[in-house]
Amino acid sequence: MATHFFGLTQRTFAFSHSIGRNEFAGTGMRNPVDFVVAPNDTVYIVNRSYENRPDGCRISIFTLNEEYITEFGSYGEGDGQFIWPTSCDLDAQGNLYVADEWQNKISIFDKDGEYLRSWGKAGSGDGEMDRPAGMSISADGTMFISDSRNSRVQKFTLDGKYIGQFGSFGSGPGQFNMPWGISVGPDGNVYVADWRNDRIQIFTSDGEWQASVGQSGSGVGQFNRPNSVCADADGDIYVADWLNNRVQVLSPEGRFVAEMRGDAGLSQWGREKLQSNPDMIRQRALAFANNPNFEKDLGHPCAVKIDSKGQVCILDHTRGRIQVYTKSKDPVLV
Repeated sequence: MATHFFGLTQRTFAFSHSIGRNEFAGTGMRNPVDFVVAPNDTVYIVNRSYENRPDGCRISIFTLNEEYITEFGSYGEGDGQFIWPTSCDLDAQGNLYVADEWQNKISIFDKDGEYLRSWGKAGSGDGEMDRPAGMSISADGTMFISDSRNSRVQKFTLDGKYIGQFGSFGSGPGQFNMPWGISVGPDGNVYVADWRNDRIQIFTSDGEWQASVGQSGSGVGQFNRPNSVCADADGDIYVADWLNNRVQVLSPEGRFVAEMRGDAGLSQWGREKLQSNPDMIRQRALAFANNPNFEKDLGHPCAVKIDSKGQVCILDHTRGRIQVYTKSKDPVLV
């Protein structure tokens, strides 16, 4: 006689490969803060770089197989330029939208990086922004922006027309303290990384509060400045737990399922760089002597996304790379 326990599954996550290396230009990333994966596995990475090296501020484009395509954008306040870029997303036509928290604007590019237009205005009124952080575009073309210093989420059309908002400053249900990452899940719900409150909040697309998950700490189901969140087709929730150097996986009900702390080795581009720089090999050996897991571990993961194949892609901020995992589900017989 067979016994079935419906809905009970054991998720496992297997490391697949890593992509990228630290570079100020070309085949690599520098201080990356967000990315988006197109249906054809093309990856757009927002490189914020550093104030003392603004030449690394740009958008990089390559594939999940580590094939370099191009880069575009630069540091500045002109059309198609960035000062403090924070997040990005794609619309149904493949156009790329990039938020800039210093300029309080959204810049739009075509899939090849050609500048199209921009919109946005600083302030606290309806449709105005104060440090836009996260961005997510729903299937119907509604843009959700986490307006971090205004402690709210705003909704816009893709051409910048204000639709509505939800949230206010505080720590109660539906309130925010510097909301950061945001995503619209396959279920249509809106997931927000409530950064200073160390939790994830879930809303309907109309802004009706559904649940809050997490609290401050380093234990299971606890967060230390979560800055990115997404949900997969099964409803599992993925959180980039920034200062805990991990990604936590939660069930649709908010129960802890698993965590990923990093499993990477050198990417293809990383190996090529070292092969041409013997001195760097020696320097790395000395630098990693006290921490043999340095190459492997996540270093301040700042974005987590699910690609069209269901792979979990984690942007490794300090290491300048993306770690890719595959998910499998097996029934649990108790």
